[in-house]
Amino acid sequence: MPDWVLTHRRVIGERIRTRRRELRLSQEELGEHVGRDHKTIHRWETAATNMSITDLLLLADALDVELADLVR
Repeated sequence: MPDWVLTHRRVIGERIRTRRRELRLSQEELGEHVGRDHKTIHRWETAATNMSITDLLLLADALDVELADLVR
């Protein structure tokens, strides 16, 4: 996998974390909104694991942001 992919995953993870904190949600609370556990939320925020398009759509909805803004 090219290095830029991991770099971009880290940026997306930072956006998720930033928006979650703006909404004053814990990882556990966000996980409840998207049907995942808090460990998965942590892994996404730290770019330790991939997200599916479904996960991204659910996150964008739960965080009240456009998908494009989340992944741009």
